[in-house]
Amino acid sequence: MPRWLRDNALAVAMFGAFFVFLALQSVFGWQSHNEELAEFGAAPLNWPAYLSTGHFVEAIFENWESEFLQMGGYVLLTAYLVQRGSAESKPEGQSDRPEDDERRATPASPWPVRHGGLPLVIYRNSLALALLLIFAGSFVGHLLGGTAQYNAEQALQSGAPPVSALQFLGTSDFWFQSMQNWQSEFLAVGTLIVLSIFLRQHGSPESKPVTRAHAETGA
Repeated sequence: MPRWLRDNALAVAMFGAFFVFLALQSVFGWQSHNEELAEFGAAPLNWPAYLSTGHFVEAIFENWESEFLQMGGYVLLTAYLVQRGSAESKPEGQSDRPEDDERRATPASPWPVRHGGLPLVIYRNSLALALLLIFAGSFVGHLLGGTAQYNAEQALQSGAPPVSALQFLGTSDFWFQSMQNWQSEFLAVGTLIVLSIFLRQHGSPESKPVTRAHAETGA
């Protein structure tokens, strides 16, 4: 295996799976959407045209929105809250790690740490900020895609006039879509937090070592 691939195998595997499933989603979504159009006597779309429809855009960003909300929220919550015995929690009584003290910076430390000031303040919170910014962008994408899809459905079914994105934001349909994804994401993370107290996965950094007692906290 080439060294670059070996050094980045986990990211390559995750993003490789992402692109495969994204492509499959687009194909099956295209077929499903054309079936819906056929029910109303509308002309089918070709695959490239489907990729710009509200049907596809809404489905993409509706899921991304919940994923990045969950990850951003999780990063923030684990900075302040503890779950005794969980591999997903920092040890009880630990506030900041010694390595988080900028006075311990070395020439190899990232530039914001060595510079200090505002760059350091931003950098100290950059992971959560990045995840929550992606969530915000996905939320807007979901809103715009959902508005387009809602208007398309209304035009096919009843010929109703289109609504604006702000009007769609106030519908129960939009929030139902969001909540059904948000609740499942936090359920999954909460389950991992609790299961990691009692269960193990040999070799995974997401698990405590097999010999660790259930009450020990942190991986």
